[in-house]
Amino acid sequence: MVRQCELTGISRAGLYYTPVAESQENLKLMRLLDEQYTRTPFFGVRRMRHWLVEQGYGVNVKRVRRLLRQMGLEAIYPKPRLSVPAPGHRIYPYRLRGLQIDRPNQVWGSDITYILLRQGFIYLVAILDWFSRYVLAWEVSVSLEGAFCLAALEWALKTGCPEIFNTDQGAQFTSEEFTKRLEESGITISMDGRGRAMDNIFVERLWRSVKYEEVYLHDYEEVGEAVKNLGNYFLFYNRERPHQALGYQTPAAKYFGKRECA
Repeated sequence: MVRQCELTGISRAGLYYTPVAESQENLKLMRLLDEQYTRTPFFGVRRMRHWLVEQGYGVNVKRVRRLLRQMGLEAIYPKPRLSVPAPGHRIYPYRLRGLQIDRPNQVWGSDITYILLRQGFIYLVAILDWFSRYVLAWEVSVSLEGAFCLAALEWALKTGCPEIFNTDQGAQFTSEEFTKRLEESGITISMDGRGRAMDNIFVERLWRSVKYEEVYLHDYEEVGEAVKNLGNYFLFYNRERPHQALGYQTPAAKYFGKRECA
């Protein structure tokens, strides 16, 4: 069973997925909020609520706040507790300010986003090489437990090894299991400043591409369909989609000069 999950790129939690008991009205609101957040990630709860009211949805602030929290979405501006680290675990400094990124495997970044299904939702993690924008690994889960992030890391380390690995301060990335695996491979750990989601700007741009070019164009019925479509999209993204910032090369063409991890 474990091997089958590895081959299909699905977490074991995803294999036993059951729809989340959320009303159709709330799922519709969550989809609208997710799309608007992708367009205007600086909108807070009150601006989101005002936008929904203008679209004809009479919702209150408490409901909007609950739905955004359930999706793991918060406005991008400095404020306390944007990402909640694992209790008692070390927070690492942000090491990328002013750093020139000029080679593959110099810096990798990782983040988690929300993907809506017809009757629920899942979470998606991806690991991206900053220089080439190459997606080294991705994984889905029905919960925010850290196992799917660690699985994505192990997958990525089979391809290469970064000098620096950058994430936010979420519990999935500050956990002892995750940071220990990085340190065992001699990787320097970097973490975004609190309330500074744009410190991981390349992954934020990846999410925008994934959602506008794949997720919003389809209505996923269940987790298996989402995994299949996302897998096809990431193959397209890496091997066929030219990037203006890369001189219209594909990420796969730009990603070279790998070295192995311990």
